[in-house]
Amino acid sequence: MENLYETDYTQWLGQQRELLAKGQFDQLDIPNLLEAMDIQMGNIADELGSHLIILLVHLLKYDYQKRVLKDPWVKDKVIHTWMPSINNSRTQIGRHIQKNPCLQPKVNDLLAEVYPHAKNDAIKQMNKYIRSEASRLNKDSFPEQCPWPFEQITDDDWLPGD
Repeated sequence: MENLYETDYTQWLGQQRELLAKGQFDQLDIPNLLEAMDIQMGNIADELGSHLIILLVHLLKYDYQKRVLKDPWVKDKVIHTWMPSINNSRTQIGRHIQKNPCLQPKVNDLLAEVYPHAKNDAIKQMNKYIRSEASRLNKDSFPEQCPWPFEQITDDDWLPGD
């Protein structure tokens, strides 16, 4: 059974499900079942973290454009292109928490964990379009910690600076 876990995970999982359904607990591959459960629990949090990063990157860029750059061209031509990503991320975050309510108590810790990654991504993405070295963003361009609470960033009616 252990070999099947390593060679055909889906078949192994089906086999374990069948053993559980039949009550054949003594035949279960307990060590690998525990490992698979740990991995799955981590995957659930990682998926939420990925959606949070995408949302935060766009909110950080939006905020920087509105607060610092104040470029009318960007306001008219670029910011609206971020809205589908912002809206989709919020939808996916809501759906993910609805499907996995065990994540709700962990959202603030997860937000704090992923914020540095989102900040770094936002800096890289913004710097692709900045030609002047003096104008390039750095780690001090954004707050060290997420400036907004989870409830605010997931509010469909909220955008930074509006």
